[in-house]
Order: sequence, then C-alpha cells, then structure tokens
Amino acid sequence: MITYVSVALLGLLSLSIPVGIVLFLLGFGVDQFFSPFPLIRGLGQMVWSASNSATLIAIPFFVLLGEILVRSGIARRTYSALDRWFSWLPGGLIHANVATATMFSATSGSSVATAATVATVAMPQAERLGYDQRLFSGAIAAGGTLGIMIPPSINLIVYGFLTQTSIPQLFLAGLLPGLLLALGFLMMTALICTLRPELGGERRLFPLGDMIRALAELLPIVALFTIIIGTIYRGWATPTEAAAVGVAGALLIAALTSGIRWEMIRDALLGTVKVTAMIMLVVIGASFLNFTLASAGLGRELEDFLAGLGLTPFWTLMVIVMIYIVLGFFIETLSLMVVTIPIIVPVVIELGYDPIWFGILMIVLIEMALITPPVGLNLYVVQGARSSGSMSDVMVGAIPYVIAMLVMVAALIAIPGLALWLPATLSG
Repeated sequence: MITYVSVALLGLLSLSIPVGIVLFLLGFGVDQFFSPFPLIRGLGQMVWSASNSATLIAIPFFVLLGEILVRSGIARRTYSALDRWFSWLPGGLIHANVATATMFSATSGSSVATAATVATVAMPQAERLGYDQRLFSGAIAAGGTLGIMIPPSINLIVYGFLTQTSIPQLFLAGLLPGLLLALGFLMMTALICTLRPELGGERRLFPLGDMIRALAELLPIVALFTIIIGTIYRGWATPTEAAAVGVAGALLIAALTSGIRWEMIRDALLGTVKVTAMIMLVVIGASFLNFTLASAGLGRELEDFLAGLGLTPFWTLMVIVMIYIVLGFFIETLSLMVVTIPIIVPVVIELGYDPIWFGILMIVLIEMALITPPVGLNLYVVQGARSSGSMSDVMVGAIPYVIAMLVMVAALIAIPGLALWLPATLSG
C-alpha cells in the first residue's frame, strides 16, 4: 500500500492539482481499495474534528501579523537598518538578507511570507549594487526558511496540534537551533565571499552615528517578539491569545510609524484569508487521509517495514531522515508534515526519541524542502521578485545553504541538547 499511495501522490501533484484536493482524493482512494469499512461515512466528523481546535486559530493571527508588517513598511525599514550593521562583512548586503529574515521570522511564523518580504525589499538593491544574482537570491530563499523554525512558527503549531505536544515547549526548542542556523548562513556567506570576493558585491561601512540611529528601526520587531513570546512564557496568554496580542501590537506600531490606511487593512485581510484557507484545506484533507491510512493499516505496515530492516534505532532514524529529504523534493512542506507526522512520529517515539527534539529535526528537514527543486516554494517566491534571470540561478545559489542545513541536521542528531536544553532549563 505504501508504494501505491506514494505513486498516486506524486502523480496527482504532477498534474498541478491543489494539494488539499489531492489529499482528499487519496483518502477516497484508500477507502475504496484498501479498507474493508466505508470510511467515507466518517468524513463529516473528521472535517469537524480537524478544524474545531482553538490552537489552529493562532494560524490566521500570525499570518495577519506578517501581512501588516509587510504592508505597513515596517519590514522595509528593518532591512535598511540591518544594512547599516552588516554590509561591512564579506558578502555585504547578503548578510542583511539573512539578518532581516531572522528578525522577521521572529514575528511572522511563515517561511513563504518571510522570503516574499525580504525578496521584495532586497532584490532591487542587488541589481543596483552589482551583486552575484545566484548567491544573493539563494541567501534570501534560505533566510526565508527560518520563518518556520524561529518562534512563533505556524509549522510548529501544526506539529504540536497533530502530536499533542506542548507548543510553548516546541517554541523554546526551536529558538536556539533557529539562531544557530541563521549564524550558519552568515558564516557560509562570509566563507564564500572571502574565497570569491567578486560574488559579494560592494562592502560598505557606515558612520557609527548612522548605525546607532538605525537601531531605532529595529525596536518594533524586537518589541513584537518580546510581547508574543513573553506573554506565552509568563503564563499570561496561550499561543493563540499571544498571536492576537501580536496583531494588536502590529496595528499599534503601524499607526504610530506610518499610519493605517484602509487599503492596507483590506489587502492584509485578503492575504490572510487566502493563506489561511490554503493551510486549513491541507490540514483537513491530511486529517482525513491519515484517518483512512491508519484504518487501512498503513501505520502497522510502515512499522513492520522498518522493523524488518533489522536496524538499530540510530540507523532507523537515518532512514527516516533520508525519507524526508527525498519526499521534500516533490511534496509541499506543510503537506509533507501533516501527511507523515501521524505515521512517523509514533515510530520515532517507540525508538526512544523525544517528540519535541524530533519536531525540531523535522522542521530543519522541512526547511530544506523549501529550497530544493522542483517544489521548493521559496525558490519560486524569490524568482517572482526578480526582474530578470532564470529559475536555475536561485536553485544554484541555494545549494551552499542546503549544505548548512545538513550540518544542522547532523548537529541536532549528535547533540540533542541543542533543542532540548532551553525547554528543560526554563521548565525546570
């Protein structure tokens, strides 16, 4: 059954059918051909159960928060400020791309929104200052992936919802690996541009006074991150309530800095509805598919397959990592998560691994899927912001940052404390 479902999934996706619809079609197919019971009769209950969760209300709030930051100009001013602090490094403005993506990730929760924001602001600068288009574009695509690692993260919320794992604990677990991954991107950029200075464009050094004054532009993002994360860990708000507080804070900052216009509110709300509808269709479709797969015995089949390999827990984990890397080439990231989590996570827990740690490891693998062709969403987002050049430029430019992610995967496996130390310390 695993083979049939995998082939059907890739075949339907290759026809450009929306992912949410593909998941429903696969669920109907599993019901018809592999289940002895008419599982479709439970569709109504599955749709209601999958969508009737207060946890998922955080998703539209975080999407709206990101939309407000983009459309109010806060993101553009943040990029300009970080330009003054990072452009003296080998690679110049490329470091500002990663730094801006890191700060925006701390409030957005979405990789695609982060990549789109930085690409819209940064790409005109690359063309004006003569940067290598491949490396510059790849850095933006890679920096955007931090949106699903650094809290608050929509994908971590979905993981916590599907595995009944503490979302605040997941947020804490993702903070240190997210910052280390951002540092890894900066180091990779500096190394490449030290060896090949012509790729890095012009290195600019601003007066110290300008750099200090630019810090004021970073205060809105820092304030929002402090409000959102602080209210969660002080016990004043759940992640959902903190997301609503973050939206209110973003509106207040927008009103104080650039003013609130009806057009901005309208576009932010429309963008939120579109993104949230897509996410919820995927989550509901995946919930029905997972229900049919579990009822048809796929979970037991996968467990028997892994047990039949006769591998140790470590090498079984390596097989799972390779499965995610390969599937990431072909399946959209959120779909990959919601389809595999109910099947893979019980196996991982049975092997003796911590579900919070594995959630962070999975997020790094999901981040890789965002910048690996042919379905890497961030590659298409960045290419859409470019005025010229081919898609292959962005793909080639992202390769060094894929290597940095593989190093982070190895580091998390070798040192689980990178993900578990902060939750254990603060909860203790």
